[in-house]
Amino acid sequence: MKILLLGSGAREHALARALARDPQTTELLVAPGNPGTSAIATNLNIDPSVPEEVVALATQMKADLVVVGPEAPLVAGVADAVREAGIPCFGPGAEAALLEGSKAFAKEIMTAAGVPTAEAAVCTTEAELTAALDRFGAPYVVKEDGLAAGKGVVVTDERPVALAHGHACLTRGSGRVVVEDYLDGPEASVFCVCDGATVRPLAPAQDFKRLLNDDAGPNTGGMGAYSPLSWAPADLVEQVVSEVAQPVVDEMARRGTSFIGLLY
Repeated sequence: MKILLLGSGAREHALARALARDPQTTELLVAPGNPGTSAIATNLNIDPSVPEEVVALATQMKADLVVVGPEAPLVAGVADAVREAGIPCFGPGAEAALLEGSKAFAKEIMTAAGVPTAEAAVCTTEAELTAALDRFGAPYVVKEDGLAAGKGVVVTDERPVALAHGHACLTRGSGRVVVEDYLDGPEASVFCVCDGATVRPLAPAQDFKRLLNDDAGPNTGGMGAYSPLSWAPADLVEQVVSEVAQPVVDEMARRGTSFIGLLY
């Protein structure tokens, strides 16, 4: 099987290692890749967020499968273009990828699906932002609506910091910012492989995003993660699938935008 893997981060390095070990893999290309992937696959320098470039490469190499690692190519419609070219692709289409590409859209879907989630306000003006900060109070949780490489969320007790981040978000991308009620407790991620209808969970992991000891710094793209979680309740995965993942996948299918790929 000839596989084209899109992306250049540590995530794609891990995916490349797993794909390279699979006995069914006969050729593995990574675009654009990184020094780690170059040791186990062939790197090619294209822009993974340009559908035309990805389709051209996948067609040229006669790929049997395209695997999309990052979120940005999915939001750009790469998976749609690859499928339209008749090549199987692991990753949701652009409309379904809005679950990651827009926090406001994700809130809308969770509300419609009955998924437990923090109360939130989607703001498009400075007046709405100020009102939302007043409504929820400190600690303030302010989230950029669009993709931000894991760095678009600010959690702070300082109102000026929250206000400044909110103002910055309003000037970028969709011009929207999401302000949420603060939830306290340990955070865990459950990754689920989805075919548009069925959900199959993987092992949960805990990710640490904030810089410095004791979470004193700003959010980053990730300071590290680990799995398995010895502290997690035995029924955590079952609960997340039944109360979160499956209802979301069902709601997306009901809307005609089936989610195919990795949901987390």
